[in-house]
Amino acid sequence: MEFTNQFIFFSGLLLCLSILAGIFSNRTGAPLLLAFLAVGVLFGEDGPGGIVFNNMSLSYSVCSLALAVILFDGGIHTPLKNFKQACRPAFSLATLGVLITSGITALGIWYFLHVDILQALLFGSIVGSTDAAAVFLLLRQRGVKLEAPMSSTLEVESGINDPMAIFLTLLLVQLMLNQNNDNMFLLVGSDLIRQMGIGAAFGYAGGRALIWFFDRLELDSGLYPIFALAGGLLIFGATNLLQGSGFLAVYLAGLLLGNHEYKAKKLVQQFMDGLAWLSQLGMLLVLGLLVTPTMLIQDVPIAIIIAAVLIFVARPAAVFICLAFEKFTWREKLFISWVGLRGAIPIYLAIIPVMFGLEGNYFNIAFIVVLCSLFLQGWTVRPVAKLLAVEKKSPI
Repeated sequence: MEFTNQFIFFSGLLLCLSILAGIFSNRTGAPLLLAFLAVGVLFGEDGPGGIVFNNMSLSYSVCSLALAVILFDGGIHTPLKNFKQACRPAFSLATLGVLITSGITALGIWYFLHVDILQALLFGSIVGSTDAAAVFLLLRQRGVKLEAPMSSTLEVESGINDPMAIFLTLLLVQLMLNQNNDNMFLLVGSDLIRQMGIGAAFGYAGGRALIWFFDRLELDSGLYPIFALAGGLLIFGATNLLQGSGFLAVYLAGLLLGNHEYKAKKLVQQFMDGLAWLSQLGMLLVLGLLVTPTMLIQDVPIAIIIAAVLIFVARPAAVFICLAFEKFTWREKLFISWVGLRGAIPIYLAIIPVMFGLEGNYFNIAFIVVLCSLFLQGWTVRPVAKLLAVEKKSPI
């Protein structure tokens, strides 16, 4: 009984402090996600809170659930007009762009740090995708308003690139565990097609099923948001059970539902928005609690090299290659490169190799890379937008 009471007390305390830290972050200009992570670290085993938490499996499950809710909410709040407008460039960045970013980062790690090429590729895959929450929370926090094509591209890219990064990470983990399997690349190729195919099919079918039910069910107003959440989690879980990409499926289902008119739509959107915030808070707090700051010091030089290659070489190269035939100016491409922030996703992905017992400080290094991205890119978004003159022009 005492443990239960303590757990409830500390859960409420952590959430309240995170929200207050968010207010402080707005006033000081610190990136919001950085404030949430800091609360988790302060309550960890090296901080004043002294909470010892190192359960990677539980953390992975909690973060997977939180990410599913965040992506479902992202789909619900993405206008189909924006999705269609940005589909081609965003899809290119979310697939080929992640591959290029991961590959160039891996080459830099292999060249500068002289590690095994598979290990370098795994590091590259972990930090290869941008974070939807990091990008849009920061733009909103800084008051940066972009023209529709650019903002839509960033929104859709960061919403759909997680499945590719997750797939690449799992692929590299499998390759490192089964290096002697001659058919591994063939199995991996078929696995990619299967995951994306099942994810897209279940996302579309699940979204249509949700629309069908919402058009016909008569529920108390408070039950509509709960039904939407239950439907999204059902689609996510069912797709994963069939070894498809649940993250892709839940985003597509949210996209279809969010662009359909139905009863209590506003209520569902408000509920999912609040739940996405709670999920983001919970995920960052859990990841912050996992960190032991005294263990990070030895990995700082390596992580800074990886962050430098990622931010200044890999991401810009991926953006300029993928958007070579799109109608973006070089200033807009440069800005898209700069706001490719890393958030909770790389830290979440770094749990996977640790769970499988692979050697390497993946978690610590990913955490420091995210800190570098939030500090360097997060604090300079507004000045860079002004310097490149990419902000939306206000009517006279």
